[in-house]
Amino acid sequence: MAKKNADKPDLDDKAFVQATSEAKSRYGRFNLAIVGSSGVGKSSLVNAVFGRDWAKVGRGLPVTRGVQFYSDDSLGIWDVEGFEIGSPIPPDQQLRNHLDAIAAQSGDQQISVVWYCVKANDDRLTPADIAMIRELDARGLPVILVLTKVDWIKNPLTGSQGVAKDVQAFVDWLHDPVDQTTGERIDVPYRRVILTSTRDRHGKGKGHGLGDLVTETLALAPERDKDAFRIAQRLNLPWKREMARPIIATAAAAAAGAATVPLPVSDALTLAPIQLTMMGRIAAIYDLEVKTMLSAGALAQFGVQVAGRALATSFLKLIPGAGIVVNAAVAGALTAATGESWMKICELLHTGKIDVRKLDQEWSKYAPSFMDVARKLVERRVGRT
Repeated sequence: MAKKNADKPDLDDKAFVQATSEAKSRYGRFNLAIVGSSGVGKSSLVNAVFGRDWAKVGRGLPVTRGVQFYSDDSLGIWDVEGFEIGSPIPPDQQLRNHLDAIAAQSGDQQISVVWYCVKANDDRLTPADIAMIRELDARGLPVILVLTKVDWIKNPLTGSQGVAKDVQAFVDWLHDPVDQTTGERIDVPYRRVILTSTRDRHGKGKGHGLGDLVTETLALAPERDKDAFRIAQRLNLPWKREMARPIIATAAAAAAGAATVPLPVSDALTLAPIQLTMMGRIAAIYDLEVKTMLSAGALAQFGVQVAGRALATSFLKLIPGAGIVVNAAVAGALTAATGESWMKICELLHTGKIDVRKLDQEWSKYAPSFMDVARKLVERRVGRT
């Protein structure tokens, strides 16, 4: 896909594509089960946290009645209906049948965390809810009890957000559930209750409680699935940066190693595979669709400019005493600056602030500047002292 002309070096994008594919395979998929009746707001939660309309996440796999599986590369959603009123099958047995059907699926489809969704204006959990939460816990599945459609009220004096008295009474009861008839304490083995809304009371805004929901989900996820969740979710960008920066550091070190014997500028394109591998791995962290990016012409356009000879030539003209070779310090600084710029672009694409169809027109606004590279040179020198 590399573009050819007399002024720009050829660029092989295989390193980018392969790195993205390998990273996605290594991180795997995060599988979330969402249990709740129709109308409780499950699809709105998925859209708010993962930026996906789950009807468009991917294929819908009807595993058994009352259970649907939606998936793409990084996210799997098990949509499990709540207890069917009037069913002759007890709620725990009904859920047990659903979980048996899920357990029979492949290993990459198994549940990591469960969101058990209940509308906030319900004043108590039903016996069916309690029986189903107990069954989930018995299977070793961590359950977050998610109260949905919370109507948050702003205090006109303090500006703080609160909830109606009946909702607060429900939350208080959940923290210490007691049978109103017998006075006995009820065992409801959820791990945490989170109050959420995906819109404000006027149907606008970004909602409330979603950050807490994301944080708690990560905390309860098995260690092997944490990175997959960091990639699938779209609310906490610092998590993605924390994953990307070690990749940038590794690539910068590799580029410096490749230029231990200084490279003539004419040979600096040998750095491109290192830089493109770095870019591909970062793209996977931001859950970007490679095919879409490639069809936009963005990769070749960006890569030709920032990878190897083209970038080195432009910066060496501005670095006093650099001469006509790329030494280890310059190679490392160029790669680090490229990685930071690419991470910024990926973040803007991920959050929808850049239209991927226009990326080939926009990338130059975010390409690393001379000052970015100079800063990286200083950082590397300071780091060695």
